[in-house]
Amino acid sequence: MMNIKEISEKIMKGDFSSLLSFGNGNKKVHPTEVAQMLGSVPIDTALHAFDSLAATTQTQVFPYLDFVIQKQIIHEATKTSGTFILNELSSDDRIAFYSALKGVERSAFLELLNEKNKDGVQDILGYPDNSVARLINTEFATISMEITIAEAIEHLRKNHKDTETANVIYVLDQDGKLIDDIPIRRLVLNAPAKKVADILDGTCVSLKMTDTKDDAVAKFKAYDRVVLPVINTDNVLLGVLTVDDVLDAAEQRYTKEMQNFGGVEGLDYPYVKTTFFALIKKRATWLIVLFIGEMFTATAMGYFDAEISKAVVLALFVPLIISSGGNSGSQAATLVIRAMSLKELGIKDWWFVMRREILSGLTLGVILGAIGFIRIAIWQSLHLYNYGIHWFLLALTIFFSLIGIVMWGTLSGSMIPIVLKKLKIDPATSSAPLVATLVDVTGLVIYFSIAAIILKGTIL
Repeated sequence: MMNIKEISEKIMKGDFSSLLSFGNGNKKVHPTEVAQMLGSVPIDTALHAFDSLAATTQTQVFPYLDFVIQKQIIHEATKTSGTFILNELSSDDRIAFYSALKGVERSAFLELLNEKNKDGVQDILGYPDNSVARLINTEFATISMEITIAEAIEHLRKNHKDTETANVIYVLDQDGKLIDDIPIRRLVLNAPAKKVADILDGTCVSLKMTDTKDDAVAKFKAYDRVVLPVINTDNVLLGVLTVDDVLDAAEQRYTKEMQNFGGVEGLDYPYVKTTFFALIKKRATWLIVLFIGEMFTATAMGYFDAEISKAVVLALFVPLIISSGGNSGSQAATLVIRAMSLKELGIKDWWFVMRREILSGLTLGVILGAIGFIRIAIWQSLHLYNYGIHWFLLALTIFFSLIGIVMWGTLSGSMIPIVLKKLKIDPATSSAPLVATLVDVTGLVIYFSIAAIILKGTIL
């Protein structure tokens, strides 16, 4: 049997014969591996390769493909083929696909669904993008608590398919309200004559349709579950959420946050699938904003032009000063944003954060200031550079400037995410470059103001 690398090489050459056996005895190739092969070749080649697969196999591979390829497949498929693929998908994969579509495309593709699936998708799309409703699978196994385990197993065998959601069975009352959940192992390991009611433990952790994806991540982590039921306000079971879907959503969220924090708008598609001009557009916006911000640095330096002309030596330490403030601010922003993401901090903790960061900034500023002071003293004593007869006052200027700027940097970096959260803006947009730019401008004001006080009557 050929390995994945050999199959990929054949696909690259336009030979799709090796894919024909997939789903027909080629048990060692998982759908995700086929999707990886198709994702590694040009999109035209991937489309031809996908078309060579059996119809039932296409529905297995489709959920693992990048959205760019998925959309192109449906665009180019015949109406019969597109209808078959979209209607055969599991409900969570179907919802994920339609959630990524916009406007006219979504409306056009909805026409490919049968009435039941169309109604289901439209109902789910009515919930907010960040709600767990957008991730649920509406295919789940249910039983009644009055029957025996033997009857329950027979009922499941006749009425439910073998899916990932069948690992946990849900016990409902006559109105469809959730009573409890039972791991499939508990049915298997108990006596067939026992009633289902006898093996209930009364502990059923659930999510609501309006809960956020972050709420779901926290609950999966807290209870070590692989699947959780999703209910409405009346406790009626509407679907289930599996941990793999939560992990996918969390990965997308954290990827976007990392891109925002790096000063880039979140990419709509993976980096390798994003077009050149789309990538430029995503990066240019923030760069322009930051560039305009940095212009104020030049304005600030121009304001202190007289001081710089009298003491050119002050300009030598400008990169040192502004980089220390920017670095300390970026550190604080990173720590606070991550703590807020993990629910360790909230808006109400602002005073705790402020006190802690003022003390942290003071301590770090003293450390960096002392290093700066010692550096000037050593260079002066070893004649590596002549700072003049007032070198001691210059060293004090650097010392106190670093304390002030690092304190301001840590305070700004820690407070900006909290303020943005209060304004209902994603804290990740307080990116490292944004904090650094803000501290650069204000840092120069702090630096030259302290220099004007300490060096007044000497070199100024």
